[in-house]
Amino acid sequence: MAFMVTFILLLIFWIFNSGIFDVWHFGLGTICCALVAYMSSDLLFKFKGISKDKTNEVINFFVYLPWLLYQIVLANIHIAYLALHPRMPKMIDPHIIKFKTRLKKDLSLTTFANSITLTPGTITVLIKDGYYYVHAIDRVVAEALPGDMEVKVGYIFLDYSEE
Repeated sequence: MAFMVTFILLLIFWIFNSGIFDVWHFGLGTICCALVAYMSSDLLFKFKGISKDKTNEVINFFVYLPWLLYQIVLANIHIAYLALHPRMPKMIDPHIIKFKTRLKKDLSLTTFANSITLTPGTITVLIKDGYYYVHAIDRVVAEALPGDMEVKVGYIFLDYSEE
C-alpha cells in the first residue's frame, strides 16, 4: 500500500512538472517513479495503515496551508514596505530572538520551524531544548513570534502542552 501511494504521488508530481507525454518520456518517467517508490516508500510512510489521527492531521494541515500562505503574503508586504521606505536603514533592526515552545512532537516542531522560515523576515536558526532561536528583521516581526502560528501547528498535530 505504501509503495502504491508513493508511486502515484511521484507519478502525479512527474506529470505535473514534465509536460512531455510521448511514449518514451512517459515510460521512462513511470519506470523512474516506480524505482524511487520501491526504494523510498518506507521513508515516506512509517506507519502501518491509516489511523483516524493521521487522517485528521492531513485534513488539518490542508486547512492550515491557506492561512500560512496568507501570512506569507502579509510578511512579503511588510518586507516590501521596509525595503521601499525612505528610512529603511533605521527601520531594519535585525536580531535573534529566543522563545520557548509548547510543542513537543518532532513533526510539529519541524512544521513550525519551516513555517517561520517560509515567512519572509524570519529564519529559524536553531531549535534546542524546547527553545527556538529565530532571526527577525525588525521589532515588529520579532514581537509577533511565536503567535498564532504555534497554536495552529499544535492544533494540526494535536500537540498541546500544559505549560
